[in-house]
Amino acid sequence: MKILTCSAQLQQLEGILRKSLPLALPVFGAVLNINRGNPGHSEVLVDKWPEFRAVLARPSGEVPVNDGYWNTQAAFYRDLGAYRELLETPGCLPWDAAFTLIGLQDGLATVSQDLAGRKGVELDIVEYYSYWHPDPSTMPEPRPAPGVRVGSLSPSHVDLLNQTWPYGGNARSRRFLAEILGRFPQVCLQDGTGQPVSWVLTDHFGTGTHSYTLPEHRRRGHMQVALTLAAQRAHARGFPTFGHTALGNRPMQRLQELLGHRRLPGLCRYILHNPGLHRDGP
Repeated sequence: MKILTCSAQLQQLEGILRKSLPLALPVFGAVLNINRGNPGHSEVLVDKWPEFRAVLARPSGEVPVNDGYWNTQAAFYRDLGAYRELLETPGCLPWDAAFTLIGLQDGLATVSQDLAGRKGVELDIVEYYSYWHPDPSTMPEPRPAPGVRVGSLSPSHVDLLNQTWPYGGNARSRRFLAEILGRFPQVCLQDGTGQPVSWVLTDHFGTGTHSYTLPEHRRRGHMQVALTLAAQRAHARGFPTFGHTALGNRPMQRLQELLGHRRLPGLCRYILHNPGLHRDGP
């Protein structure tokens, strides 16, 4: 196991992962952030260098214990056996604490289920469709509805974000949302009084997340404008445009397809290890 700290190595890894898109999207997004100032305080591990076969992007330094939001790690492998060996390497993962693994390859769940079974670790696996836009420059120019303007979210909106996030509503989710709001790009549409009506956040992996329109403002095209702006801005920064959508959220799936996003084969999986510890914490 090797942690890449040299900027030349990380730049080289970025180029290699680019050739493995879209399967490497979450890890690629993390590496892009690392190479552009590392606002998420992340690091990258590989099984070996330079001929790596498995790579993991994870938080660096000290993270809140048993916080499955913040301690989320993205994985990509070119050899499933090497990925398994990487996860079994001492110090790679905190098997006695809560953490989340995400990725677009089926082998991630297979390995986690096998290792968790042997270690007596409980798992909670949530599956999503992943959407990726190959060229946001082709998207039509967004036109906000009358009385709506493009603005931004502020720390004063964290409680609203926490209340409206399907995975929120607790102190840990609030802390996580406050962190990504302060560190990563976001898009917000506001009404005439400056109050948010629709928004899209971005996380450590460059993923569009917590895309939401307040119920009283729906069916007015706000999310279409927010998603288009988020995609165009990500493209201008050199980032891919992608996100994960709940399997039952057909309206969001239709909207992304309307905007030219492609649904990727297979599923993205968020694999929460030790979910009981995650739920029991403050």
